[in-house]
Amino acid sequence: MIGAGVIGASWTALFLAAGYRVAVHDPAPGAERSLRDYVAQAWPTLERLGIADRGDPAAITFHADPADAVAGASFVQESVPERIAIKRDLYARIEGALGPDTIVASSASGLTLSEMQGGWRDPARFVLGHPFNPPHLIPLVEVMGNERTAAGVVDAAETVYADLGKVTIRVHREVPGHVANRLQAALWREAIHLVNEGVASVADIDKAVWAGPGLRWAAMGPTMLFHLAAGAGGMEAFCARYGDSFHRWWDDLGTPRLDPQTAQAIAAGVSKEADGASQAELAKTRDALILAMLTATQKIERP
Repeated sequence: MIGAGVIGASWTALFLAAGYRVAVHDPAPGAERSLRDYVAQAWPTLERLGIADRGDPAAITFHADPADAVAGASFVQESVPERIAIKRDLYARIEGALGPDTIVASSASGLTLSEMQGGWRDPARFVLGHPFNPPHLIPLVEVMGNERTAAGVVDAAETVYADLGKVTIRVHREVPGHVANRLQAALWREAIHLVNEGVASVADIDKAVWAGPGLRWAAMGPTMLFHLAAGAGGMEAFCARYGDSFHRWWDDLGTPRLDPQTAQAIAAGVSKEADGASQAELAKTRDALILAMLTATQKIERP
């Protein structure tokens, strides 16, 4: 595990729960203590999910040199800050210490695979492995290779993630933000537009998502849900019936920018919605709700 911030710490907890021994590098002061505290806090949740039976929360070693951390590793999850110079410098430092079969996956959400490949002499065993925060709870991982990726490496990475209980999707063509981030960016753009236009408050727009379509989206994706909404006619009937409405809505969607005035308005709305709760308290509530949804759906087989 290279990088033990919020994402790296969550990944570490999940790998430990699945029975892996995890070697960690993070140069930040106090990183080891923060990581161990995070794992201790996450462990009861992993136990409740029934995925910590194989694990040992103490099976961590911490290393000052990233090359020492990756030595002997079968899989490396890299979660360092999203600055291309930092990532490329890291790759140059670890490449010579990697085994011939070691896979390195980057958690990068904003940088593209081809950008990051510039830091490697041979990127054949380097892939995108982008999670959703927090990785020990949210199942999704977006996986990508390209023409410079060796045959079978993406498949092997997906096998590792499956062993962790993750749900993977393949990204076939490089676009900024991959897939899921672009989807949530599209929704958030319209949420901000509605605030700017005075249509509804930040709190009510958030409520419209979690009390409305968000519940359905936790069950199935939007296309399948619209297929079901049309009854026996399915998707073709849905498009015929509601196409004009969607065209009208799409034509009216906003294109706001996160300028200082907009950022201040959104921040003020979030502060009011939080109603005095701290970041830690809000995160605890989020994780408890996600845990409840995951445990409630564990025994339901998806189509």
